[in-house]
Amino acid sequence: MSIDVREKVRLLPHTPGVYQFLDADGKILYVGKAKDLRHRVGSYFAKHHPDGKTRMLVKRIADLRVIVVPTEFEALLLENSLIKEHQPRYNINLRDDKSFPFIRIRNERFPRVEGMRNPEDDGSEYYGPYASVRTMKTVLQLVHKLYKLRTCNYDLSAKHIEAGKYKRCLEYHIGNCKAPCEGLQTEAEYDRNIQLVREIVKGRVTGVIRLLKERMQVHAEQLEFEEAAELKEKIARLEHYRAKSIVVNPDIGDVDIFGLAGDTGSTYVNYMRVIDGAVVHGITIELKRRIATSDAEVLQLAIAELRQRYHSTAPEAIVPFDPEIEVPGLRFTIPQRGDKKQLLELSERNARYFMLDKQKQEKLTDPEGATERVLQQLKEDLRLSELPRHIECFDNSNTQGTDPVSACVVFKDAKPSRKDYRHFNIRTVEGPDDFASMEEAVERRYSRLVTEGSELPQLIVIDGGKGQLSAAVKALDRLGLRGKIAVVGIAKKLEELYFPDDPVPLHIDKRSSSLKVIQHLRNEAHRFGITHHRGRRSKRVVRTALEDIPGIGPGTARKLLTRFGSIQGIKDALPEDVSAAIGAKKADVVLKALAAGT
Repeated sequence: MSIDVREKVRLLPHTPGVYQFLDADGKILYVGKAKDLRHRVGSYFAKHHPDGKTRMLVKRIADLRVIVVPTEFEALLLENSLIKEHQPRYNINLRDDKSFPFIRIRNERFPRVEGMRNPEDDGSEYYGPYASVRTMKTVLQLVHKLYKLRTCNYDLSAKHIEAGKYKRCLEYHIGNCKAPCEGLQTEAEYDRNIQLVREIVKGRVTGVIRLLKERMQVHAEQLEFEEAAELKEKIARLEHYRAKSIVVNPDIGDVDIFGLAGDTGSTYVNYMRVIDGAVVHGITIELKRRIATSDAEVLQLAIAELRQRYHSTAPEAIVPFDPEIEVPGLRFTIPQRGDKKQLLELSERNARYFMLDKQKQEKLTDPEGATERVLQQLKEDLRLSELPRHIECFDNSNTQGTDPVSACVVFKDAKPSRKDYRHFNIRTVEGPDDFASMEEAVERRYSRLVTEGSELPQLIVIDGGKGQLSAAVKALDRLGLRGKIAVVGIAKKLEELYFPDDPVPLHIDKRSSSLKVIQHLRNEAHRFGITHHRGRRSKRVVRTALEDIPGIGPGTARKLLTRFGSIQGIKDALPEDVSAAIGAKKADVVLKALAAGT
């Protein structure tokens, strides 16, 4: 950072605004907003940043620009606009995989109502975006069936209609249009219908139904039964459409709901809009984090983008946590129970399903890329010097000190490599000593790999806290492997990670793919160890039961178990097969004893 930039930072006002960091070529690196410009911008240069990408950003800053605005919310809107315009390298990237569909009411006499993508600056009214083309078409079909709107591209000016320039077409004859082109429908009637169409595409179906019911009642009282029947049919269509919507408590009113899911790389924000007691819009967007960004900052950007995109004026937003910003005319609710809590949970489920589906598609279309991203994340989170393509994890199992075993599972490219799994029957430890058992297993594993010249892992994970980790490090010290292999311990309760000689644990973001890999390793080691331990214990119990038979010793019991597998296997075997294994005399003793035991 140059002296000029430092001087600019010192001269910044204590007011809300937007700041832009530029590199030596004048290219915008980052756009941010602040409640207090001097404090926020100064924080980039006054402290050490644990995030490597943030440190790299600060190193590249050669110039600074600011725009002062009256409020923090106006700064947020301006920040969002500048990010979309310039797409700075270090900003959150709003990723839309497609352009969403809108409904357009054209700016013309007898307006056409149609679906389209990518709104134009043509003076028309646009409603949406809709989450899918199917949803948009459902609304379009509804309004066209209700109000018989024209679909032709004629210029229906008054002089053209009076001159009889156009003739009614097939749409009129099949009942889809009322032929305003020949003056058979007045502009006033058409505009009344368009006003109701506006309410429907906004999602305010309840109010339209109430109005139509009032009109139907008036026609019925005036004995205009044909008109009343027509309105009754329209009401039935609207109620059927509303019935297919997700209906919530109408007392909730108009609200926006924001649900979040994600990992340390991306955040997926689901937005649901409730109008008149029904969910009328639902969409999920991905926000890609480029540098360390708080969840509150991500939520702020999502609120600004989605409310602007949907032209929302809802007075309330349901959110999972405080977005730490004041928005004029909007109050934030963090529900703890009831209908609003259920709406938030629904939104969060939608965000999570979208994220899982995207990850699944990514694994199908680019499995190598997905694996590389997981390994890169693991390298960054654990501050490793190389990608941990080969990871091994150890776990101990015993029952009150008996039959102690240790399991070693192997992951390659973040996936289990089961053919490389190993288990160790602990030989040198008596009683329940987890630390000594871990030390023996680690030393036996890596002394053999070193002797054989086999590939060593880049990372060892020890299932346990500081004690088990210290025991493993002792074994690595004796083998001369300390510092050559990264080793970390994971404590069971709080999912804390411990490094050798560091008393302060590392807490990885609970949503991180890194923690998921480590948890998978730990769970797989536990499963593998428990399975082997149970098998060993059951064999010991069975062998002891055989040795309790007079005249049957450990050698005979071992022969029987090797040949028949279990006591039930011995019972089910033919007497001559048992005799062939241990001799006729002993076979007779064993079979009689087992028969008497049942």
